[in-house]
Amino acid sequence: MMADTKSPDSCCSKLKLFLVSLSFVFFAKAFQGSYMKSSITQIERRFDIPSSLIGVIDGSFEIGNLLVIAFVSYFGAKLHRPRLIAIGCLIMALGSFLTALPHFFQDRYKYETTISHSFESNSTEKILPCMAGQTEAEDSAEAKAACDRESGSPLWIYVFLGNMLRGIGETPVVPLGVSYLDDFAREENAAFYISCAQTIGILGPMFGFMLGSFCAKLYVDIGTVDLESVSINHKDSRWVGAWWLGFLVTAAVMLLAGIPFWFLPRSLPKQGEWKTKDKGKDEHSEAQQECLIVEEKSNTDHEKPCLVHISELAKDFLPSLKRLFSNSVFCLLLVVAVVQVNSFIGMITFKPKFMEQVYGQAPSRAIFLIGIMNLPAVALGMITGGFIMKKFKLSILGAAKVSICTSLCSFLTLLLQYFLQCGNAQVAGLTVSYQGLKNVSYNQESLLSQCNLGCSCSLKHWDPVCGHNGITYVSPCLAGCQTSTRAGKEMVFQNCTCVGTEWPLPNANTSVVLGQCPRPADCDHVFKYYMAVTVLGAFLVACGVTPGYIVFLRSVPPEQKALALGIHTLVVRSLGGIPSPIYFGALIDRTCLKWGTNQCGGRGACRLYDSDTFRMTFLGLIYGLNTLSYVLWGFMYIRLSRRQKKLALQDQAKTMEMEANGLSREAGDTVSKGTTCEGSKQGVDGTESST
Repeated sequence: MMADTKSPDSCCSKLKLFLVSLSFVFFAKAFQGSYMKSSITQIERRFDIPSSLIGVIDGSFEIGNLLVIAFVSYFGAKLHRPRLIAIGCLIMALGSFLTALPHFFQDRYKYETTISHSFESNSTEKILPCMAGQTEAEDSAEAKAACDRESGSPLWIYVFLGNMLRGIGETPVVPLGVSYLDDFAREENAAFYISCAQTIGILGPMFGFMLGSFCAKLYVDIGTVDLESVSINHKDSRWVGAWWLGFLVTAAVMLLAGIPFWFLPRSLPKQGEWKTKDKGKDEHSEAQQECLIVEEKSNTDHEKPCLVHISELAKDFLPSLKRLFSNSVFCLLLVVAVVQVNSFIGMITFKPKFMEQVYGQAPSRAIFLIGIMNLPAVALGMITGGFIMKKFKLSILGAAKVSICTSLCSFLTLLLQYFLQCGNAQVAGLTVSYQGLKNVSYNQESLLSQCNLGCSCSLKHWDPVCGHNGITYVSPCLAGCQTSTRAGKEMVFQNCTCVGTEWPLPNANTSVVLGQCPRPADCDHVFKYYMAVTVLGAFLVACGVTPGYIVFLRSVPPEQKALALGIHTLVVRSLGGIPSPIYFGALIDRTCLKWGTNQCGGRGACRLYDSDTFRMTFLGLIYGLNTLSYVLWGFMYIRLSRRQKKLALQDQAKTMEMEANGLSREAGDTVSKGTTCEGSKQGVDGTESST
């Protein structure tokens, strides 16, 4: 009896509910992914690992996708797509919980320092910081042996596996969600709906980066340590934020996002069929019957034995795959996407570190600015691209032109970034000499000078102090400091023999304070121009995302749409998402000037980079990859235009043949009628086309 109360509006409302739910899942998965990107620096420091290994951890998400994407995309398109999306949301939530788990297994974070706790007392006794290196050298052998015994398997494995689990769970969302919308929405509305879902999804990174910025300012062991005893702040390269806290938040959001999909139907009538039937007899009764047929068909199919159903589907898998890769336009689009994703993933993974090392921004501020400025520009660009597609009803060639032009304009803004540079941070013995002269050196022995030779300093540790002269010294010992006053973050070291070497005046200030010196004021002005250029570039490249997506969808037959989306995701993630962070990170590691020391005495995370070399390496990789993608776009556009001309000639020949055979509107309508839901849909399509 309940089925009799159904109306056309109920079928349409379910499509709208699916759109809203899919948009929220796009938001939640982007929220998760962007938070992971924003936590890269904190994870790198917490586990004392290099950027290349961080690239491997970041690529584990794509590895998870690789394991299941092809089968989910092919079989999922013929199964219950909303429920598969719901299962994926549950797996993604579990992945976030697993990622946060190492924090609860680890001891409290101990940042590297050459300062003994006795120095941090409020005692007025004269002490000699420059002799601290002897104690470190004496204890290092025992400490390393004890550390090696206590340390088990690296706990970053949990982060790797959790991120991989997120990749597995995310697999059904895009191919099944987009194909579901494209199947049951009007053709002219499909692009707008997809752009709406992507636009809502882009809010996820904005909130993800804002959450990452907030957590980066909280100390990693917040609630379990006295923060007054912590002598570093969130601007220090040894600081580790509460990275684990955000993963618990993103897991809870993902659990909520998956709930509606458990209650959505397997399939729906094509949007707009009810209005077409209004010209016929009884629209209300026909729509009721159509909805009932859809639900009965769904229930009947659900009752079929699963193994038999899947085995029947598997027979056509390889032939479908062969037909798909024989499509030259599809193959060229795949190659273009792989190159562009290599550029994008490498850029977004290390962009916070780029802003930190080149422009002297704190990681929390860099993450916040990306979320609050760049991502809204991306959202506006995506909705603009979808509006352009809907407003001008662009063909596949028109969409390709929009995508290429906007991408080229964005590349021009990338070229401008090369000229927006700041000089290296002034660090004695690394980027400048102790006399303040330019002297970039990769030799650790250059940290020694005549002013600190009698101090027996450790050259391995990074414990920066800032002099009044604007020069940073690697440690109070290497600054030649003789005494210290105050405690905690307010500690001041005095009578530092290396600070006054460039100004040999009798009354010169020879004291230093904890922390690295800030960049000059003109660097802040350059950074403002950099942010303006990146915001404009983000908007331009986002304008071409939706048209590019439509080019991809329209380049394959409708029955292969879900498989094409799955293969596209599989190839792009495997060849673009996995290697990109690894080789970006490995090349960035080569620009490191000063490595930190982990608890076992081995090499930890990098503390200071040669910012000029970092900038040229980072931007050079992006420029090279983008240039290659535009060359491939040119080949693809030529091939696409030829194919469209060929299809236009074929359509013209069919039209002439139909007119010659005297095919009428009634004959077309008679042929297209059927008793099933699919048959009804074909009848509507025939009526619309003849009208």
